[in-house]
Amino acid sequence: MYTYKYPHPAVTTDCVIFGFDGTSINILLIERGIDPYKGAWALPGGFLNMDETVEEGAKRELYEETNVEDVYLEQFHVFSTVDRDPRERVLTVAFFALISKNEFEVIAGDDANKAQWYEWNNLPSLAFDHAEIIRMAREKLQEKLRISPIAFKLLDKVFKMDELQRIYELIHERKYDRRNFMRKMEASGFLTKMEVEDGRCCAISQSIEKASSATRSLYVYSFNEIAFNEAKATKEWRKYPFDF
Repeated sequence: MYTYKYPHPAVTTDCVIFGFDGTSINILLIERGIDPYKGAWALPGGFLNMDETVEEGAKRELYEETNVEDVYLEQFHVFSTVDRDPRERVLTVAFFALISKNEFEVIAGDDANKAQWYEWNNLPSLAFDHAEIIRMAREKLQEKLRISPIAFKLLDKVFKMDELQRIYELIHERKYDRRNFMRKMEASGFLTKMEVEDGRCCAISQSIEKASSATRSLYVYSFNEIAFNEAKATKEWRKYPFDF
């Protein structure tokens, strides 16, 4: 039994789950099944147990409420406004997660009535301060995209170049010239290029620096994370190659 002489805040975790469906970036929300804000849409999350870390709590709540597990999960901010929760003094540790939407079957559970994807520019009214949490998560996603290969977490292992370009355009909120975008991505040397033949993919090479004449309809790609990490660890590494 834990007892304290002085009042202390409770701790929750909340997860902003980004998923790409090929056209739009979506955020996974749950419909709350309990008060406060019963029936309102909110981020998956809940109170931290006494015997778990915030990372463990975030993963547990994510699975209990949405059936999502084994995803890229990163802590990005602590929200501590005094009156953010009408029940009591509550701090929340916010995480964002990146998944390929088609990989997961989302099933609402625990204290959630249901879970549903919403296009990130067309969200419903949200409980608590979750609109502010999402706003900051989007800013963090923009920052991370400039310094890490985080966009590939939103894609299937094999993807089209125009899907990758679409993710960059959505997150950075700007358009890119198709040819220039493809040229820069291929010149990085960290994509494996595959030719589509009768619905099957045949690898061309691990490095595609010299392959610049492909059409989008005939070729697909995969990200070579091992080669990327090896290059990043060398003294020759100068600048993140996917920064636009």
